Amino acid sequence: MTKTPDAPDTTVPGGTAAPVSAAALPELRRRVQAVLVATQILGGLGIATGVALAAVLATEVSGTDALAGLASTATVAGPALLAMPLAALMARRGRRAGLVLAYLLGALGAGIAVLGAVLGSFPVMLVGLVGFGAGSSANLAARFAAADLAEPDRRARAISTVVWATTIGAVLGPNIAAPAGRSVSGLGIPVAAGPFLWAAVVFVVSALVVALLLRPDPLLTARALAAAEGDGTADRPEDRSLRAGLRAVRESPRARIALVTVAASQTVMVSIMSMTPVALTHHGAGIELIGLVISVHIAGMYAFSPVMGWLSDRLGRLAVIGLAVGLLGFAALLAGTAGASHTRVAAGLFVLGLGWSAGLVSGSALLTDSVPQAARAAVQGLSDTVMNTAAGVGGLVAGVIVSQAGYGPLNAIAACLLLPMAALALRGALRRA
Repeated sequence: MTKTPDAPDTTVPGGTAAPVSAAALPELRRRVQAVLVATQILGGLGIATGVALAAVLATEVSGTDALAGLASTATVAGPALLAMPLAALMARRGRRAGLVLAYLLGALGAGIAVLGAVLGSFPVMLVGLVGFGAGSSANLAARFAAADLAEPDRRARAISTVVWATTIGAVLGPNIAAPAGRSVSGLGIPVAAGPFLWAAVVFVVSALVVALLLRPDPLLTARALAAAEGDGTADRPEDRSLRAGLRAVRESPRARIALVTVAASQTVMVSIMSMTPVALTHHGAGIELIGLVISVHIAGMYAFSPVMGWLSDRLGRLAVIGLAVGLLGFAALLAGTAGASHTRVAAGLFVLGLGWSAGLVSGSALLTDSVPQAARAAVQGLSDTVMNTAAGVGGLVAGVIVSQAGYGPLNAIAACLLLPMAALALRGALRRA
C-alpha cells in the first residue's frame, strides 16, 4: 500500500510504515522539515530561557559558586539518561513518540525546578533541572529526524537547517529571561526561577505540535523505504538494538571519529558557557548583560549552522571537524584571556558557538553516514548519551575549577579536550588521502 504525505500514519508490525511513492517523497521531506523547524523554534525558546539563568539560580539556592556547575551538569544529565531509552522508543514507535515524551518530561522537570526554588531546596531543584534537560533531548533528536529522509549528499544541510531553526527561540530566550523572572515576582517565586515556568508552557506546546503534525513518521517511513529497496535487514528488530548499535560503531572508524567529535564539542561548549554567567557576575555584569552575552553565544551556535552543513556536504565531514577544532580552540583563548572585558567574553562565546555548530553538524552527519540504516536510531542514542554524559562531567568539574582556580584556567583545560578530536580527524583524513 502506498502512503501519501497527507495520509494518516500507518504502521505495520515490527515498527515500520508503508513506504511513500517517489513522487510524494519530496513533499514529505518538506513537510517533515517544516514541523521540525517549528518545534525547534519553540524548544529552543524554552531551553535557552531556562539555561540562561540555571547557574545563577543554582548559586542563589545553594549559596555558593562551587555548586553552580551542578546546574549545567543536571541539565545535560537529563539528555544523557534519556538518550538510550528515547532511542529504544524511537526504534520501536518512531520519532514522534520519542519527541513527544521528551518535551513532556522537559515540562515536568521545569515545574519541579520552580518548586525547588520556591522551597529553597537545592536537591529538588537539581532533580527538576535533570527533567528540564529532557527538552534538550527532543531538540537534539530532531536533527536526526531531519536526516531520516534526506538524500545522502544533502544530509548535513538537512541537519543544519533544523539546528538553525533553534536560532530564533534560542536567541530570544535569554533576552526574555528578565521579563520572565519579573512576571512571577508577585507569586512568591524567585526571579531566577521564572524562566523555567515559562519553559514548561513552551515544552507542552512543542509536544502538541509534534503529536498532531509530525505525520507520517520520518524514521518509520525511512525504514519502509529501505525495505522496499531490498534492504532485508531494515525490518529486523534485532538490528535496531543497542547491541547492534555498539557493534556498528566498533566496526566503523568513522563512526568513532563522529562520536568523539560531538562529545568533545559539547563538553568544551558546556564547560565554558555554563560558567560564563558566573564569571560575568564577578566582573559586575547584571542579568540583562548576561542574557545578551548568552544570546550572542547561541546565535553563534545556531545561526550559521546552514553554512556548516553546506561546507560538510561540499568539503567533507572531516574538513569541517578540523574547522571545529580551530574555532573552539580560538574561543577558549579569547574568553580565557578576557579578564574584565565583557566585549571580549562575548566575542569568545560567539566563536565558541560557531565551533560547536561545526562539530555537531559535521559529526552528526558523519555518524549517520557511517552506520547501517537499521542501527541508526540506536547509534544516534548512544551518541547523545556519550555526548551529554561527557558534557555533564565537564559542567560539574567546571564549577570546581572556577571556584578554585578561575575562569581563565577553565578555558585552558577545556581547550586540551580538543586534542583527541583533532588527532582522530587528522588520522581519518590521512587514511582517505
